[in-house]
Amino acid sequence: DSPFDFEASTRLFLPDIAAEPGSDDYTGLMLDAVLPVLHANRGRAFFLFSSHRALRLAADFLREANKFNLLVQGEAPRRELLERFVKTEQAVLLGASSFWEGVDIRGSALSCVVIDKLPFAAPDDPVLAGRLQALRESGENPFLFYQLPQAVIALKQGVGRLIRDEDDYGVVVICDPRLTAKAYGKSFINSLPDMPRISNPDEAIHFLDQQESRHEVSCN
Repeated sequence: DSPFDFEASTRLFLPDIAAEPGSDDYTGLMLDAVLPVLHANRGRAFFLFSSHRALRLAADFLREANKFNLLVQGEAPRRELLERFVKTEQAVLLGASSFWEGVDIRGSALSCVVIDKLPFAAPDDPVLAGRLQALRESGENPFLFYQLPQAVIALKQGVGRLIRDEDDYGVVVICDPRLTAKAYGKSFINSLPDMPRISNPDEAIHFLDQQESRHEVSCN
């Protein structure tokens, strides 16, 4: 059991994105859905991607918006990016695989974690392809026995970047519409902490404003 009160300190924002992950217009629509929250929160966000290609595409979009201090995986060492994130105003850190776990940012520097897609491993990975083929040959369903459980663990780790201390608060944004549209989405939802679910950016912004005000009062 977690020592943290997720019901009071967090919200799970599931934006309504009318595009399939992997489609050409997905990244643009996803960013349109989350940008109001990032603007209102003055950055202070991790943006976690399921692939380096998606990360680079989003970085290009966000640079055009020119509202944030972007810290992008691959443009500096991981440790340097994290140090700069804590010290920089209006910071948004864009990371892929290595940022989904083992990152510990406490306090007000981080109050939003955005996840672009459910983190299924790339099917063209030769090691994964071999493992899936072995499962098929043994009569098992590779999706149910391997791909889904691994993605559930990865999502839980990504979401876990947000609340690292009992005083932390924030909003988790999971953009992938499959979370609610597919039957297997329940496997992901059931693995996450008990966070009240919201469906529009105004609710997310209101919650973040409330939490920030409450923490400012408690610190004075």
